[in-house]
Amino acid sequence: MLSSSLMRGVLALAFVGSAQLAFAHALPKLQQPGPGATVSAPHEVAIDFGEALEPTFSKLIVTDAKGTQVNTAKSAVDANDKKHMSVALPDLAPGVYKVQWTAVAADGHRTQGHYNFTVK
Repeated sequence: MLSSSLMRGVLALAFVGSAQLAFAHALPKLQQPGPGATVSAPHEVAIDFGEALEPTFSKLIVTDAKGTQVNTAKSAVDANDKKHMSVALPDLAPGVYKVQWTAVAADGHRTQGHYNFTVK
């Protein structure tokens, strides 16, 4: 039989664990092109996240090796799949490109990151 103080401790840990699950962060699950990939010139960058995104505050920016933004279109969260965000790309010259992403989950938590891919 558990003592009452031990039982309260177990319940407190269970509560903290469930509260952390409620505040999950939107992190990439699939990136196209992927990090470190060498590809023919893609027509878009797309990322699938583990959580639904808030479209107003989430974005993708693609820059070339000089740091110049190459996407002229704005990124968009798919209206039918709020976990999917993409941005159209113009024809890209061979070189290294950087994808910078900001994802704000529907619960308000913000995550961001970046990765590179190469166009052959």
